[in-house]
Amino acid sequence: MVHAYILVQTEVGKAADVALSIGKISGVTQADDVTGPYDVIVRAEAPNVDDLGRLVVAQIQAVSGITRTLTCPIVHI
Repeated sequence: MVHAYILVQTEVGKAADVALSIGKISGVTQADDVTGPYDVIVRAEAPNVDDLGRLVVAQIQAVSGITRTLTCPIVHI
């Protein structure tokens, strides 16, 4: 299983709605609105990196109000 944090920037005033919508997507284990340079931080999981990419591009980035995402896969060193 591949896990990642996805950092999300949203349109002004949309963070709470975006976090709520993303939290309903299968594969997303947590979605919180935060302060700082990013508006929402998401934790997600998928069986492999290709499925993680599809989750981000096809489902998360499709949520209305998102302007940019940054995906940070978790590694175990």
